[in-house]
Amino acid sequence: MPKVLSALLTAATTVGGQAVMEGVMMRSRDRLAIAVRKQSGEILVEIRPWFSLTTHPWLRKPFIRGFPVLLETLINGIKALNFSARVAMEEDEGGEVGSWALAGTLLLSIALAVGLFVVLPHLFSLLMKWWGLSGDVNSLSFHAWDGLFKFALFLGYVASISLLPDIRRVFQYHGAEHKAIWAYEQGVELIPQTVRGYSRLHPRCGTAFLLFVLALSIVLFAVLVPLAMAVYAPSGPVLKQAYVILVKLLLMVPVSSMAYELIRMAGRFHENIVCKLMSCPGMMLQFLTTFEPDDSHLEVAIAALQGAVEGNRQPCSPS
Repeated sequence: MPKVLSALLTAATTVGGQAVMEGVMMRSRDRLAIAVRKQSGEILVEIRPWFSLTTHPWLRKPFIRGFPVLLETLINGIKALNFSARVAMEEDEGGEVGSWALAGTLLLSIALAVGLFVVLPHLFSLLMKWWGLSGDVNSLSFHAWDGLFKFALFLGYVASISLLPDIRRVFQYHGAEHKAIWAYEQGVELIPQTVRGYSRLHPRCGTAFLLFVLALSIVLFAVLVPLAMAVYAPSGPVLKQAYVILVKLLLMVPVSSMAYELIRMAGRFHENIVCKLMSCPGMMLQFLTTFEPDDSHLEVAIAALQGAVEGNRQPCSPS
């Protein structure tokens, strides 16, 4: 998730994170910590540097940084998931995902996301056009159907996986991550007794970022795709649709960058009424992507947060 600290919160260091298998990954500036509950009950904390694609000052500029930040978050997240899976299943902790395997996993993840949320909605809109319920790709109705199906697919996917027991457990760690971050931002003592009282919903969650991406893609596709067709439009029907899909893929770079800036603003001014309205859909969706954690989940989230902020990697004994 984008790592942005609200100006109204009290923590001195920006933190953010994600749930992993039997654990939580937390990031603080240029360091991340992965805390995983082993089968023995012990919490193992791994401290690592944050892999960054935005070391060059030009890549940190507003409306440019969003896409590389998204890519580096995916890379660090995949590595954290790989580590947590090995620790949780008590495999060899010394192994590390190779560069080619990481690249393949990243490309596969992007390809699946593109297929589900770009290509499939486009094909659905073509079906609506064939049924006479939509205009051509230049029409607003075409992109309205595209957006409607995109949202329905996303919500259906999230709701479906939340029913799986293993995913529900990951979502409990997701809730624990949010509670720990709230507690840290408020400057309270990081123990389960105090952390559990905070909300499992957070305005800077990656769920909100995805909703921003979906909403912006609908608006920008409706405006920019017809402009692209006015500049160049292949004559053949198949080439025409392939060209439109390619334009949509290229537009995902500015869409993700704009979504990143919006979520930064919503997090920084989260008490502002406009920002509250912007964050509301993402917060509501978190009722599906987070579940109430118990103290064992909170202990792991706290260990990850302390590891990221303080650099503490000592194993924790089961409570």
